[in-house]
Amino acid sequence: MKPNFRGIIPPMITPLTGRDSLDIDGLERLVNRMIDGGVAGIFALGTTGEAPSLSYRLRHDLVEHTCRFVDGRVPVLVGITDTSLIESAKLAKAVANFGVDAVVTSAPFYFPAGQPELREYLEELLPELPLPIMLYNMPALTKTSFHREVVTWAMNQKKIIGLKDSSGDLVYFKKMLRLAASQRPDWSFLVGPEELLAEAVFAGGHGGVNGGANLHPRLYVDLFEAASAGDLKRSRELSAKVLALSDAIYSVGQHGSAIIKGLKCSLSLLGICDDFMAAPFHRFHKSERNIIREHLTEIQLLPV
Repeated sequence: MKPNFRGIIPPMITPLTGRDSLDIDGLERLVNRMIDGGVAGIFALGTTGEAPSLSYRLRHDLVEHTCRFVDGRVPVLVGITDTSLIESAKLAKAVANFGVDAVVTSAPFYFPAGQPELREYLEELLPELPLPIMLYNMPALTKTSFHREVVTWAMNQKKIIGLKDSSGDLVYFKKMLRLAASQRPDWSFLVGPEELLAEAVFAGGHGGVNGGANLHPRLYVDLFEAASAGDLKRSRELSAKVLALSDAIYSVGQHGSAIIKGLKCSLSLLGICDDFMAAPFHRFHKSERNIIREHLTEIQLLPV
């Protein structure tokens, strides 16, 4: 059996023009940029999309417009992670009406759940969902990880279709792959940190949910295809370019928000969308914006 999802599925940024308003024209340009770059799907309302900071109304609007712009060209996945099980279920039911293909959830954040509690949470959530669901392992932000016992249980639930791992732990990733080999060959294993994309695919992973693919989708698609074909030389060359992009964009700024700020600033400089940030963050100042401009020129994403 083939995995449900395979390839590069960018965790889309949320283009904003204000605290509670979408940059709709920018969103359309961004969606078309990613699809024209060969992506295999689009993931809305993830970490890169600043989902926890958006109003529920805006989340609905974002997904509705995204599905309209995608128009069935690629699958759409939507994050429903919340501190409230009820709100996660409500969002899943709402976006199902827009043509979404699957939803994605991490562990509920704020209160760190134990593994038995995490399994019970999923047991309660599953019957409420009208769509397949993928697990999202993001321990840096949720304070907990999906451990072996929970993943083993999840593989016996037909509605759960895969795992997106943003832990940065390749040992964990490989162990989960091995666990699924006999139980769920249709499960999708996608890696978050783009610097590990080639290694994850060589290990047997099925693709990446990589933030940089908002900015340069073709680079990530080419790297995935080279790694899938076992082309080590080409993979090394493209991995070096991914690392160069990562260093150029994500290293500007002093805080954890710098990754999203860097992506939004870069897309703004390319004329794709506004770089307004959801509270509590603010877009880069002029000095940082100038550094991003210089870096984009150095890696040939902006003309000299």
